[in-house]
Amino acid sequence: MSSKQGGKAKPLKQPKADKKEYDEDDLAKLQKKKDEEKALKELRAKAQQKGSFGGAGLKKSGKK
Repeated sequence: MSSKQGGKAKPLKQPKADKKEYDEDDLAKLQKKKDEEKALKELRAKAQQKGSFGGAGLKKSGKK
């Protein structure tokens, strides 16, 4: 007497994506993009170590 009406339904599996074939131009672009992302990560890490850039940001005047 067990029916599969109640409870959470299982999601359908997605078909696996086909592996793409890249030519040399595509590989060069991907490598350049990875290098840029790596450089940005390094810069972010350096910026976090140093703290904020030269100030407290927006200053509030205390007067209303």
